[in-house]
Amino acid sequence: MSSIWIMLIGLAIMAFGYFVYSKYLASKVYKLDESFVTPAHEFNDGVDHVPTNKIVLWGHHFTSVAGAAPIVGPAVAIIWGWLPAFLWVTIGTIFFAGMHDMGALWASQRNKGRSVGSLASRYIGRRGSYLFLIVIFMVLLMVVTAFAVVITGLFISTPTAVIPAWGAILVAIGVGIAIYRLRLPLLWVTVVGVVILYALIFIGDKVPVVLPEGFLGIGPHAFWIIALFVYGAIASTLPVWLLLQPRDFINGVQLFIALALLYASVIIGTILSTDATRVVAPMINNSVPDGTPSLVPLLFVTIACGAISGFHGVVASGTSSKQLDKETDARFVGYFGAVGEGLLSLGTILAVAGGFGTVARWEEIYSAYGAGGVNAFVEGGGNLVEQGIGLPASLSATVLATMAVLFAATTMDTGMRLMRFVVQEAALTVNIKVNKHVATILVFFIGIGMTFSQGLSGEGGLRIWPLFGTSNQLLASLTLSIIAVILIRKRSNPLPAIIPLVLVFTMAFWAAIKQVSGFMNPENPDYALMVVDIIIIISSIWVAIEAILAMRRAYSEPPEEADADLTYYETEKV
Repeated sequence: MSSIWIMLIGLAIMAFGYFVYSKYLASKVYKLDESFVTPAHEFNDGVDHVPTNKIVLWGHHFTSVAGAAPIVGPAVAIIWGWLPAFLWVTIGTIFFAGMHDMGALWASQRNKGRSVGSLASRYIGRRGSYLFLIVIFMVLLMVVTAFAVVITGLFISTPTAVIPAWGAILVAIGVGIAIYRLRLPLLWVTVVGVVILYALIFIGDKVPVVLPEGFLGIGPHAFWIIALFVYGAIASTLPVWLLLQPRDFINGVQLFIALALLYASVIIGTILSTDATRVVAPMINNSVPDGTPSLVPLLFVTIACGAISGFHGVVASGTSSKQLDKETDARFVGYFGAVGEGLLSLGTILAVAGGFGTVARWEEIYSAYGAGGVNAFVEGGGNLVEQGIGLPASLSATVLATMAVLFAATTMDTGMRLMRFVVQEAALTVNIKVNKHVATILVFFIGIGMTFSQGLSGEGGLRIWPLFGTSNQLLASLTLSIIAVILIRKRSNPLPAIIPLVLVFTMAFWAAIKQVSGFMNPENPDYALMVVDIIIIISSIWVAIEAILAMRRAYSEPPEEADADLTYYETEKV
């Protein structure tokens, strides 16, 4: 079977989601209003609240939520076969992720740009909001620390990606100045920025940066991790127009170029009948390696980004809602952002289902659960591009590795900015105001401390990562519960939120319970993760009960007309 059929069916499903279902959500469920004054205009401060062109904002939102997760998840989950991963990515994107992401963006900007944690306080209750903030902070901590380790691993395994990854920062600053200060046309700025970025990729392919083992007395792993955290701390406090927006926008453009190369390689490779387009992964794998967990419920938490992810709601309500120029832009930014991530996950499935050429090589890569990942995507995708359009394998690998690094880095710096917001919001709950620099320093040391908690290799950064899948999906279900309450109070149809809410919460809660039993395994117990997992489970149950009660109250209360209390930013702006 050729992978082109997977690609064509997947693209058709994504197109239906954006051109049909998202229109229904925008007009009949969320009832987007172009005349509504968004927080970006109401609180324009040139730092966090900046009215932004929807294409640029889409780039920021999309690359912030994508990271490495839509690559890692499908590349691991395909061990159960390509069909389950394909179905969850496509159906999850159009009916779950798109609804969730656009809903979080809409709900936040209708409430003065509040984060989902603050929205929980208003629509579910203050007790629930405290626990919500705990879950959000834990998810962000997992993302920031794990991605620092993932990026470091790519710098070391693919040193040709070092120059373009760091050079992209300078490119982004130049793009930001050109757009917002020099007022140059977006099209030409984009073209020049992308050309420079790809020139850096070619330079990086010729000039790999390999640090010696004893570099600065701490080694390359520790050096790159510290450098990434320093970058993230600085980036999280800069005005969004100077680095965050343009960096994410350029990354989004280069991602679509990379995806175009990948998809074009499938088409050309099919015409040429190359081995790389032949699907070698089983449709459903009935011979999974020993130790592989069951398909249900683990598939639904292994593939989060690329189907539905609670982290998206944090980004949508934390940064994107503060930059929305018009409310109607929420469809393009939120829903199409989810579609873009779905396309990345679909591309990953194409790369790891057929890119290895032979069943033997695929089985060698997938000899154990968790053996796939970014490296499998880089190898499979590199082979696919080389055989499809003739790009040398080393250069193809550099392009794909750079794409993965840039996406992970944008998620990391956005994650640190969001952690800063959470710290400030948590402080406000006890009537303490914390400025952004103090909050950022606190976030920096918490992240560094966790990452180096098991040595300078950074293994501590992956210490709590096993909890990410379940925590992230529980967070998504809790965000959907807030959206459902708001829709009920506005007398709009809540079923597009409630149906995904029930499935996602069920699968995530089931997976969390299975994880607890796994952490209690007498042969290899992990009591620390068991305790954290139990805390997250209890918090989720509590918030879920509060959400059910809030929905019941919402049905009995008069319809909501006002969108937010007008005193919010007078008392709680962070």
